[in-house]
Order: sequence, then C-alpha cells, then structure tokens
Amino acid sequence: MTNECSNAVQLKKSLQINDEINVSSNTVRRALKRNGLSARVKRKKPLLSKKHRENWLKFAKRFKDWTVSDWNRVVWSDESKFQIFGSDGREYCWKRQGETLKDAHIKPTVKFGGGSVFVWGCFTSSGVGFLCKIDGGLDAELYCQILSEDFMETLRYYDLSVSDVIFQQDNDLKHTALLTKQWFEDNNVEVLPWPPQSPDLNPIEHLWNDVDRRLRALNVTIRGKDALWEHVSQIWNETTLETCTKLIESMPARIQDVINAKGGYTRW
Repeated sequence: MTNECSNAVQLKKSLQINDEINVSSNTVRRALKRNGLSARVKRKKPLLSKKHRENWLKFAKRFKDWTVSDWNRVVWSDESKFQIFGSDGREYCWKRQGETLKDAHIKPTVKFGGGSVFVWGCFTSSGVGFLCKIDGGLDAELYCQILSEDFMETLRYYDLSVSDVIFQQDNDLKHTALLTKQWFEDNNVEVLPWPPQSPDLNPIEHLWNDVDRRLRALNVTIRGKDALWEHVSQIWNETTLETCTKLIESMPARIQDVINAKGGYTRW
C-alpha cells in the first residue's frame, strides 16, 4: 500500500484512473490478503512534519543512554478530555503483520478534539498523582495554580522533594508561557525538554487511553458531566503501581523505536 492508497476502495480508484484497470473492491481485497495484508483500524496519531521528525530524532538521540532509573525521576503530565457519547470515527487501512507504521496507517489527530470533561493529571514511578477537573478554558494563570496545588500535592503525597524529580509537559502555549516559566524558576522545578507532537514518547497517553477504555466498558449509563467526572476520577485512582512502573520501563524501548524510525511513527 502507498500513502496515496491506504485501503481497497482508494486502490480500486487509482487502478481505474492511472492504469485503466477495472476491478471490484472485493477483488482488490482478495489480492491484498493473498499478499499478506489484512485490514486494520487506522491508529490516531498527530500529523508529523519534517521538522517534527527531526526534533523527535534529536530528542531520542540525546536521551538514548538514559536508564529506567533515570526515567523513574520523571513526573509525567498532560491534559485530556473525556466524552460520554460519540462516534470513534474509525478509518481502516491494510497492513502486514509486524510491518512498521507508515503514514498510510495513521489517522492524524488534533489534540483535545471533542469531549465534555477536561482534566489535568500526572503520574510518577510511585503511582498516579492528583487528577484535576478543569471547568472552562485553561490559561497560564490557571495552569500555574494547578502546578502549585495538584502537582506539588502529588510530590508531598509520595514524599518527594522538587530536587528528586524532573517535570514533563508538552509544548502547549500555556505550558511555555512566561508566567509558567517563571513559576518553574521560582519553585526550582527542572523541566524535561520535550519535542512537539510527540505523544508516542509520553507514557501518560496510555493511561488516558486505559481510562477511556475502562470508562466505555462500564455497564452503566453516565448522565451529565458530574457523573462522568466521578467515573473518570475513580478509574484514574484505581490505576495500579504496576501499570505506572511498566509504562516508565518502556521508555528506553520508545526512545530506541524513535531512532529506528528516524523520527517517524512508532508502534507506541
């Protein structure tokens, strides 16, 4: 399959237009299966530019020698949205078993699209931190308040000092605002340099996905944002230490996969 043709219908149209070959979509599917390809749901990934790939690769090479002990110092943070209803918007593609992810296998996403409850959370090598529900928009001032309360309270809960940890966040404008930078400086918090468009490298994304999966698996009808928040926070707090440990232990493999993919998409 090519980047231009990621499914049987697209390939059928391409054969008709470019090669004047008229075949049915089912014929194309059978041919694809005979050649070892099978239908897969396109994985949602942020759209990567050439510059993004260069930054990914530069970051991965910089931290390729970090051990699990080094990564255990990191406090991983992010925001996410959860929704009660809505289509998953699945798109399908054809991919060989074990084949490296390519652009044709990806459905680019825009962060925070849709949803009805917006949260901030973090996790450490000791377990998940405090989860914060964000009502309305998030600006740099509110973000600094979250850091002062929920992030610092997480450190106190696990008996960690600021000097024990390195804080991770993405490159959202609220995270890199002058006010936010000043907060980190005033509180002597070391911030991990982080390349843009890089959820592959952030294990907290897997926690968000796990919360969403467990939320959808509940045999209950969720009515309203308050009920949704209660379920999300309960599921988050039930996250095991083993889950957090395994995610952090995956970091050396994530880094190596980025290097192997030359800054491109990885299995994560």
